[in-house]
Amino acid sequence: MDNSFGNNSTFFQGAKDIANQAKQQGRMQDSYGRYEGGGEYASHDGGYYHSGDAHGQEDADSDATEGHDEDDEIYEGEYQGIPHPDDMKAGRMAASQPMPDEYRDQAELMAERLKDEEQLAHQYESIIEECGHGRFQWTLFFVLGLALMADGVEVFVVGFALPTAERDMCMSNSNKGMLGLIVYLGMMFGAFIWGGLADKMGRRYCLIIALSINGVFIIFSSFVQGYGIFLFCRLLSGVGIGGSIPIVFAYFSEFLSREKRGEHLSWLCMFWMIGGIYASVMAWTIIPHYGWGFSMGSSFQFHSWRLFVVVCALPSLSSLLGLMFIPESPRYLLEIGKHDEAWMVLKRIYDTNMRAKGHPEAVFTVSHIKTPIQMDEFIEIQSSTGTWFQRWLVRIMTVVKQVWQNMLLCFLPKYRMTTLFLAVVWFTLSFSYYGLTVWFPDMIKYFQNEDYESRMKTFHQERVEHFTFNFTLENQFHTEGEYINVRFIAIKFKSITFEDSLFEDCYFEDITSTNTHFKNCTFVSTVFYNTDLFKTRFSHSRFVNSTFLHNKEGCQIDFADDAETAFLTYLVSFLGSLAVLPGNIVSALFMDKIGRIKMIGGSMLLSAITCFFLFFGDSESAMIGMQCLFCGVSIAAWNALDVITVELFPTDKRATAFGILNGLSKFAAILGISIFASFVEITKVVPILLASVALVGGAVLGLRLPETREQVLM
Repeated sequence: MDNSFGNNSTFFQGAKDIANQAKQQGRMQDSYGRYEGGGEYASHDGGYYHSGDAHGQEDADSDATEGHDEDDEIYEGEYQGIPHPDDMKAGRMAASQPMPDEYRDQAELMAERLKDEEQLAHQYESIIEECGHGRFQWTLFFVLGLALMADGVEVFVVGFALPTAERDMCMSNSNKGMLGLIVYLGMMFGAFIWGGLADKMGRRYCLIIALSINGVFIIFSSFVQGYGIFLFCRLLSGVGIGGSIPIVFAYFSEFLSREKRGEHLSWLCMFWMIGGIYASVMAWTIIPHYGWGFSMGSSFQFHSWRLFVVVCALPSLSSLLGLMFIPESPRYLLEIGKHDEAWMVLKRIYDTNMRAKGHPEAVFTVSHIKTPIQMDEFIEIQSSTGTWFQRWLVRIMTVVKQVWQNMLLCFLPKYRMTTLFLAVVWFTLSFSYYGLTVWFPDMIKYFQNEDYESRMKTFHQERVEHFTFNFTLENQFHTEGEYINVRFIAIKFKSITFEDSLFEDCYFEDITSTNTHFKNCTFVSTVFYNTDLFKTRFSHSRFVNSTFLHNKEGCQIDFADDAETAFLTYLVSFLGSLAVLPGNIVSALFMDKIGRIKMIGGSMLLSAITCFFLFFGDSESAMIGMQCLFCGVSIAAWNALDVITVELFPTDKRATAFGILNGLSKFAAILGISIFASFVEITKVVPILLASVALVGGAVLGLRLPETREQVLM
């Protein structure tokens, strides 16, 4: 290099300024290619630029500084060669580029994501409006409606099958109570599980799995013979169907524009009512025909109630079939960064609706959609890493961790009050609604039993000799009677009690009994042949030279009359389901006009007022009428609550929050059913007051929720 450059101080001062600038930019961003194993950067002119660390080559001199003493050395061993102008330009460009996400602060990323989500919300609303509301949404409406219908069927199927199934499985009252509650327990766990997974794995995918589990275990439960396995199958079918409500409402809401959302989500709620009507009609049609079945010896029996259980799986399986032709939610796809897939789904919606409206030539004009920055850390495991079990375990634990963290995010300060207020409203409404809807049939049965017992015939100190009974004895009380050489042949004892009576030289043959008891009776030289008068029917009785021959085998528990009990159950459930039709129509038509908050508060307050009229319900017809009135009034609150829940939470927490709240409501249902049922034969004051106070409290808190009818779906 020419030594004249060494005497030009102006040139060196300029070079020093350039070097310092390059050094600063190099520290901000790596603009030169780093060599492996060293801290050197390659420059375009063949020299090296060192980062100035302690282990650098401190004594190295460049051609530009050769011949100068230490006093005139201006680079102090750091600069070796003037940076190329292209390097300077690249350094400035690198400094202006955003830093990679892994080097950025978590709070900064979160703030940017929130900004992206807000922009996406408004853009997505415009796109959905451009796509229109037409054939695609109506197809999705019916497919998801069937899934919601399956949830309604699941609630009723056990109650309808019990009057017949209890005999086949010899269920005690505690067994029947557990079977009724196990469904709600399964639905509670299902809501938590599938709601959380739907925000991480997709709405469609999780709904398909949930409905598959429900359908499979419904069919399994129809074939199993033991009570324990039957109980387990009903639990798992409940876990499956528990995901339907959280996923269905989150899924469908993401295909609707703001002006259509409240109304059409309310119309969707009608399928739950249709599920109750469907279950009632199928039970009424199938179960009374006890011979509609087959048996394989005494170990396997398939009676009509089992056929009814199979039929109840049809809505779930039909929805499952329809979901095979329905795409994933585009709003969810955008949330997880799958822009192209979301664009294709939106184009499909647009094309389907335009063709249905007679505009097949219309072109989808959207080219780019805002995608939020991704926050989750995904673990990609190579196939050569560990065993298949270890790989799947890592994946499962990662998803579980993400779901749990997402649940906790629903209780952050931003969402805490909303989540807590909604939790109270869901809990109070569910506690009152499910508690009373089970309490109503129990009270009706109680009134029936009271009326039945009031018509009981009493026989005191009667003496019967040399007589043959060949007709049914029903609802009678015999005390201190004497029966000498009396024959009871091929008859039925129904609600018969013999007390302090003597049976001498009597003969009982082919006897079928229900709620029949012999108390403190004496049997002398009496024969029992082919009867179901088990020892449990005799209390404090004496047998002298008496014989039991070929007693009937089977369950020794008394059951109510199948036909009467079943008819009452079907009728009450059918009328209760049908009564919500006006409430569904009103809520759908006025949801967007008067708002969600007023709908919740008004409906719950009217339901509380309705509860006080129950004090005047002293007959079967009055209780049935009160049940219809209560169900019809309260359904509007349910519909508004479903709508506002999906609107108050963002897409990445929508199904999770809905699952938490719906699972809480199932827990409230278990409490309500258990508490209200315990007061059936004691008093009706406590259930009425509990329901009224809960509804008023829920209504007051519900009025403090924010209104969402003018809000885009975040």
